[in-house]
Amino acid sequence: MSQDSATTTSPPPHSTTVDSMSKPSTQEDKFKKLDEEEPKQLTLEPELTELIQPPELNHVTLEPEQTQPPNSEPKPSLPLISEPEVPNHTAEGSEQPHRVTPETMASEPEEPNHTEEDHSDKPHQVTPETEPTQELMLEHRKKYTEVADWTEPEPPEAAVLEAAASVPEPKQPEPQSPEVAVAPPPPPAAAASSSVESRSLAEMMNREEAEEKPKIQIPRSLGSFKEETNKISDLSETELNALHELRHLLQESTTIDSCKSSIWGVPLLKDDRSDVVLLKFLRARDFKPQEAYSMLNKTLQWRIEFNIEELLDENLGDDLDKVVFMQGHDKENHPVCYNAYGEFQSKDLYQKTFSDEEKRERFLRWRIQFLEKSIRKLDFVAVGVSTICQVNDLKNSPGPGKTELRLATKQALHLLQDNYPEFVSKQIFINVPWWYLAFYRIISPFMTQRSKSKLVFAGPSRSAETLFKYISPEHVPVQYGGLSVDNCDCISDFTHDDTATEITIKPTTKQTVEIIVYEKCTIVWEIRVVGWEVLYGAEFVPENKGGYTVIIQKPRKMAAKVEPLVSQSFKVGEVGKILLTVDNPSTAKKMLIYRFKVKPLACE
Repeated sequence: MSQDSATTTSPPPHSTTVDSMSKPSTQEDKFKKLDEEEPKQLTLEPELTELIQPPELNHVTLEPEQTQPPNSEPKPSLPLISEPEVPNHTAEGSEQPHRVTPETMASEPEEPNHTEEDHSDKPHQVTPETEPTQELMLEHRKKYTEVADWTEPEPPEAAVLEAAASVPEPKQPEPQSPEVAVAPPPPPAAAASSSVESRSLAEMMNREEAEEKPKIQIPRSLGSFKEETNKISDLSETELNALHELRHLLQESTTIDSCKSSIWGVPLLKDDRSDVVLLKFLRARDFKPQEAYSMLNKTLQWRIEFNIEELLDENLGDDLDKVVFMQGHDKENHPVCYNAYGEFQSKDLYQKTFSDEEKRERFLRWRIQFLEKSIRKLDFVAVGVSTICQVNDLKNSPGPGKTELRLATKQALHLLQDNYPEFVSKQIFINVPWWYLAFYRIISPFMTQRSKSKLVFAGPSRSAETLFKYISPEHVPVQYGGLSVDNCDCISDFTHDDTATEITIKPTTKQTVEIIVYEKCTIVWEIRVVGWEVLYGAEFVPENKGGYTVIIQKPRKMAAKVEPLVSQSFKVGEVGKILLTVDNPSTAKKMLIYRFKVKPLACE
């Protein structure tokens, strides 16, 4: 697509979708396709047990996930002030410009429709040649399907990974019309062979566990996960009775002084906030009061032994501020914690953190201190926020060779599971490599629907788009495709309160954003395109027909690695409009994110 000038747009050529996919030649190529699929959601069990204990419901075969409606056309994110005339610089066939004014900034932009197809996991076909693979996966069945709240990005063992990669991709069944006659049954010999090949890995694992334990019946459709309520009026009779019994156990306890004990800054049995704390332990133990009381008792003893109150004031340095950090909130107002263990690719930082036992102990104390400070910012009220959204960045994540790191994170993981129950609202894994997606594709059929709804996976090409489904762009850090610069050295004129607008740019089209200006002022804006690889330009067009167009930014190609966030400003001396133009010459749709604000001119 060519562009003659900043004010002339040639019509986009007619685009057709060409299926260029071919059969992968290697197993790795097969699973790389998973990176382009919609992210799958996998969940957490409400009961946080030790890793060696499998959840009782995992052996039940789950129903396929519900399919969401297909994608619809995105609506304009900001209101139009009037029916605009087609400007002479926009050719016929281009995208309708988004027209905004400073007055419309306060209005709430429509949330883009982030619908997606939710493909259910099909059983993998098993042949006699894959018997060793079946046995290996069966051996590790219990280990890898036990998912807890504080899941760390840890790769599976090499043998299990190889087994996962050897299982062929599921084939989608061909749609069959009701009028099509059913094929006659095969001969006895062929039928026996077909039955062996059609057995799935999921069926074998479920059959093995059914022999060990009586099968537990669960609802056929568990629905999507929704964070449980902490309002007393919303609890079921069973849950309410369990809460009353746990309170009674605390009051009658000889080991816990309920009048003096507190946890996470919340005194026990003093006010309604303690009910939120007790409900966490009850949910972690499936509303069994005696087990919840035992867990709470052990947690209080551990906090004394670990000197939690003294740890809060301990100075452990800021070397790990880019490894684990809090930044912004998700769309449900949960604070977001980012875990970027790829930072440990730095040899100096790795040696400084894990080279000896003393440094590993310091890392553990730092991790607990960080979490404890973050939790104390939660409100612990029935209608408030008492959980955290976790984002795990697997880019450059250390492999199995980093023994010291794996030992330290496993130790921290056990402490978090045992002493910080039900504090994670969502686990989002981004920049996930193909083998990670392949591995979880294998084990996902054995997880409950609640567990699948709490875990989200996205490959590198879909990480930013996936984050935007749960976290607004103004809260997503710039390194992950958003606009937030809280955790970097950047200086911005914007805050989290300055709402951004999202626009989908269709393939081979041009999108123009119009900012209408009614007075002399300074307009400041930020703009970025997820993945870039587009042409970007900016200009000011005065309302006076005799005025001259001012080129603010000549159209230039923006590569993904050149400039992740564009920040510009322009001093407006007369009434007119600023045009931000993004030309997408590719055959893939792009997501444009922008926001602006008006600064009054200083008095002369």
